[in-house]
Amino acid sequence: MYRYITAMTRRKPEAKLQKGWTTGACAAAGAVASLRALLSGSFPDPVTISLPRGQSPSFCLSQQKSGDGWAMAGIIKNAGDDPDITNGAEIITHLKLGNPSQGIRFLAGEGVGTVTLPGLPLGVGEPAINPGPRRIIADNLKAVAREYSTGFDLDITVSIPGGEKLALKTMNGRLGIRGGLSVLGTTGVVIPYSCASWIHSIHRG
Repeated sequence: MYRYITAMTRRKPEAKLQKGWTTGACAAAGAVASLRALLSGSFPDPVTISLPRGQSPSFCLSQQKSGDGWAMAGIIKNAGDDPDITNGAEIITHLKLGNPSQGIRFLAGEGVGTVTLPGLPLGVGEPAINPGPRRIIADNLKAVAREYSTGFDLDITVSIPGGEKLALKTMNGRLGIRGGLSVLGTTGVVIPYSCASWIHSIHRG
């Protein structure tokens, strides 16, 4: 009995799990890189964004393209140690100059779903880009616009290649989100939970 208790007390503590970044944070990074390219002619790589809780992560671009009145950038999502099905997926944000005074308009690209049922934070027909990520994207774009002393009216299309297939492994279909994944993340940070924390949460109810 003594040996068993000793072994239990000598057990190594769990390694600290690494945080990651949400699809919304990745979309915001792509949006910032694209807007800077539209305003300055070059993409920042890496690109840095600001998150609601004060973090300022930087992201390397997986791709970048631009043309007359548009720019797009891709980010490979790193979810840290969280078992997220979108870990390693490419989040692509395409910016196009919009109509005067329209503000920001969000659109669903390849692999991003569309809301088809009421009861969600977004209206029916809206792209499944949740309010939290929309705020993060808008706040970061406004900060860039202030640097250049300019306003902006933009169409923002978020795409996740392969997202429609990945969405089959989620609850999106039951929630009435069709055609792809949701862009999520109120804080922009993915916080993984250890096995011990998960078990504790079950016991806690």
